[in-house]
This record gives sequence, structure tokens and C-alpha cells, in this order.
Amino acid sequence: MAGLELIHSPLFALVVTLAAFQIAFWAYQRSQRFALLHPTISGAVLIAGTLTALGIEYPEFYQNIHWLNFLLGPVTVALAVPLYRQLHLLRDIATPLLITTFAGAAFACGSALILAWSLGATKTTLLSLTTKSITTPIAIVVTDDIGGIATVAVASVILTGIVGIVSIEWLFKKLNIQDDRLWGFCLGLAAHAIGTSRAFERSTVAGAFSSLALCLTGTVTAIFVPLAANWFAAL
Repeated sequence: MAGLELIHSPLFALVVTLAAFQIAFWAYQRSQRFALLHPTISGAVLIAGTLTALGIEYPEFYQNIHWLNFLLGPVTVALAVPLYRQLHLLRDIATPLLITTFAGAAFACGSALILAWSLGATKTTLLSLTTKSITTPIAIVVTDDIGGIATVAVASVILTGIVGIVSIEWLFKKLNIQDDRLWGFCLGLAAHAIGTSRAFERSTVAGAFSSLALCLTGTVTAIFVPLAANWFAAL
């Protein structure tokens, strides 16, 4: 009886989460940072397997661990530190970066909507996919504001990040792109926080530019997606 109470407790949920991350991170390091073993992917698989084996429903597990989401906000704000340290590299290319941000954010949102609409997605699902390329805390707030489903938004954010870190090595090698600034900015713009963690693995410069892209894309999306949703709703 005591054992059953333990596995349904917040303490057990925290231990499972931290243990899954440590194991996943160890495997990621041992594999020479193989993208498909990124802790975001392998850690989630480990947690899912544990919950399935113990018969724990995900809503219950999430309820016990949801307070960890609070840490996402401070972590996102803390990205300003490496960004400030690389500020001297940003001044000369500020205009191209802003143009890229607007174009990239529009394409990320528009391409998802067109593809989902062509496959018959509902209006609610479409609204939920508009935030797929911004970091989770912002995506949840924006999605709730426009009437989408937060869980769908979070799933699309995670999937987008995974695709980004898995494909960038191959893509940039084919395009012969070695500039850390481009690496970082593209990862932050397209793959948000997951991409930013991958960018910091490459270099502090890539991490700083990824942080910038993450913040700019999140800001642009948070401003224009609700405006666009309200405009379409009024038609």
C-alpha cells in the first residue's frame, strides 16, 4: 500500500523526471551527441516507458510535476546573458537578422497551417499549430489566448524542435554552411529552445545567435498571431 502511494506521489514523479534526464544525457554524450538521442527525445521515451510499465496515467504524472514548467520562464530570460556577451557581433547585421526573423516566423506559421489545412485539420487544431516554432512558455500563453489547444501546441513545439536538431547537420553540410552565427540563428528561429540547446553545444556564438532568434521569433509570433486570429475571426 505504501509502495502504491509512493509511485503516485510528486516526489516519485520528480525522481523519474531527473533520472530520465540524467540517463538520457549520459547516452547522448556517449553516442557523440547523436541527434536522435538528444535528452529531449530519449528522456521523453524513458518517462513514457516508465509510466506505461507502472500503469500511471500521464495526466496524474503531469499534475505531480507541472510546477517544473515554472522554470521554463526564468531559463528563457537567462538566455539574455550569452546574448549580451556577443552583442558586438550583432550590431553590424541587425537589419538582415530582423528581416530574416519576420520572414522565418511567417513561413514557419504559414507552412504549418497550409499543410494542416490541406489534410483536413479543424479550426482549433490550426490555431494550435500557429505557435509550433516558438518556445513552450510563449506557445502555451498564445495558444490559450487565441482559443487553441495547449497540449497540441506543446506537442507541435517539441516535434518541430526534434526535426530541427535532427536535420540541421545534414542540411547545413549539404549547403556547406559553417558560420556559427547562421547555425545558431536558424536553430533558434526554427527549433526554439531545443535548437538553442543544440546551438550551445556547437559554440557560445551559435548559442547567442540562437537565443536572439528564439526571443525575436517568440515576440513576433506573440504579437502578430493573436492579431491575425482576431482578424480572421471577424471576417
